[in-house]
Amino acid sequence: MNIFNVVLSGGVGSRLWPLSRKSQPKQYLPIFEGETLFQKTISRNTEFCDKVMIVGNCDNYKLSRKDLNAAEVSEYLEIIEACPRNTAAAIAFAAFAAQPEDVLFVTPSDHLIKSGAEYQKAVKRAIQLAKEGFIVTFGLKPSRPETGFGYIEAAGEEVKGFREKPNLETAEGFLKSGNFYWNSGMFCFQAGVYLEELKAFEPEVYSASKTAFEGAWEGKLDFELSMKIPSISVDYAVMENTKKIKVVPSKFAWSDMGSFESIYDHFKKQGHQVDSKGNMVIGTNLHTEFLGLKNTMLIQTADAILVLKKDNAQDVKKVFERLEKEKPGLVL
Repeated sequence: MNIFNVVLSGGVGSRLWPLSRKSQPKQYLPIFEGETLFQKTISRNTEFCDKVMIVGNCDNYKLSRKDLNAAEVSEYLEIIEACPRNTAAAIAFAAFAAQPEDVLFVTPSDHLIKSGAEYQKAVKRAIQLAKEGFIVTFGLKPSRPETGFGYIEAAGEEVKGFREKPNLETAEGFLKSGNFYWNSGMFCFQAGVYLEELKAFEPEVYSASKTAFEGAWEGKLDFELSMKIPSISVDYAVMENTKKIKVVPSKFAWSDMGSFESIYDHFKKQGHQVDSKGNMVIGTNLHTEFLGLKNTMLIQTADAILVLKKDNAQDVKKVFERLEKEKPGLVL
């Protein structure tokens, strides 16, 4: 039995435009103490896992290879998706590539996590539960009433239910109750157990993913076969249906780095310059003055400038989607 760190590395870079683009999603930006989030993910999980498996896409796999080389990882398995088919299929490909008894520790490649005792404790417990036949998710103890994350309701390690991204009032109620956790998007289970549950609840996803995997050539999946796979998340396909679910309540520091608000908070902690009104500049050394503005960010690249209030960080995706139609060259 092997323990695989299955690193999911899709994404198009929409929420951190203009820093991230389709050609360089956020996990490949070397802006985190000189490293990328992808590199940090690989390094963080080496101590727990025997092998590394990357599930990426046809646009990103060369960036993954570059980061793996920089992290001095020479041996790894690679699955290259022809088109995005969501996480249920991506994890199925990894499971088909492993032996049924192998443990898959599934992690996104674009999260920032502080390694240490709390992280080690959570991962080791998840692996133990996975070996016992459970499908394990990680619940992060919330530090604020966050409306941008899904939640897990739990009693100890027993999952009571999953909740979609709440409004502020509901999120505040979750925080006060003390038994709701942020859904981290990290999972742990044996490959065979996952495939059994996927086959039971989403047989079409299972069979189409199996056909696409078997039709792959040198790790690259076929486009036509891939397009026949229903696009559904692992949460909807398996996590919300299986009776084998467990949650590991976790206290390690975690951020999905999914918005410029997260970037702002991290950079500020790292000592990045912020003026007396909370304004921040990223990407240029040009002297910049903010007048009449508070908690505003100016992000500059070679071909674009974004100015936004930190509280509007979730709206950057809308700008990306508009530019995708009007000026597609700016998002590539």
